[in-house]
Order: sequence, then C-alpha cells, then structure tokens
Amino acid sequence: MSVKEEILEILNGVNDPEVPVLSIIDLGIVRDVKINNDAAEIMITPTYSGCPAMEVIKKNIQRSLAEHGYKNLKLTTVLSPAWTTDWMTEKGKEKLKAFGIAPPMPKQHICKPELFHEGEAIQCPLCNSYNTKMISRFGSTPCKALYQCNDCLEPFDYFKCH
Repeated sequence: MSVKEEILEILNGVNDPEVPVLSIIDLGIVRDVKINNDAAEIMITPTYSGCPAMEVIKKNIQRSLAEHGYKNLKLTTVLSPAWTTDWMTEKGKEKLKAFGIAPPMPKQHICKPELFHEGEAIQCPLCNSYNTKMISRFGSTPCKALYQCNDCLEPFDYFKCH
C-alpha cells in the first residue's frame, strides 16, 4: 500500500461531526492527498462556505494522522470548485439512508426548481415511499431540509443537494 493509500484509509476513519455515520471520504470533502518526501498535504473542501464543522474536522484529521505517525502535515482548504453532493460516495449515501437521512438526489433531478415536476419527491428513508412533503427548508443542520412521509408519517432529514 502506498503512503497516499494508507493516508486515505486513515481518513476514511475520520467521521463528520454533524453526521457521524459518514466519514470525510464518504462525504467527498477530501479532494486530494499529496506526498512530498516526509510531508503530507491534505486538500479539503468545506460542504459550504463557513461550515462550522470544518475546524473540528481539521483537528480530527491532524489527530488521527498523528496517531498513525504522520506528524509533518499541511491541511489546505480548497474552495474552487465548490463542493457538491455529487462528490459523496454511493456507500456514503447508503449510510445516510440507513441512518434515517434521505440522501441527496442527483443535482440535475432536484436542485433546479424548473426541473422539479409533480410526482418527483424525496424518498422516505424509513419506508421508501415517495409520498413525502417538505416541512421546512432547514433541518437539523443548514445542509439538510426537514421532510415528512405522508404514508408512515415520520419526519426525516433530507441531505440537500449542492
């Protein structure tokens, strides 16, 4: 295993503090890992500008890599291009659903209001029904919206596409 692969494997164990079932790899915020002699540079992109979890994530990256002997680290925040939910792994989307959070739809399906047609809805992660409605544009965190299933009547968060 190369050093880069080893670091990526370690980072796969660093969880998002707001959605702890997702690793930062699942979330897609790790853009790249560059190795230069004995130094590692980790490029990360916040899910949105001003995301309060980024400072915690940076500290967790440093701590986790230091525990595995990586002390010479540089964390670089990359803002362009902006993070998108399309960067989330399929495994991460499956983890969200199993946790009770509806995963983001592909951007071309739901993020553009002009493409949102009657009959398209967010799938309930609990009973899989598409008979759902938005309760609030904001859920437990700014990156989520609050929905309710009209069939099982359960409220659930939807991880908004970006």
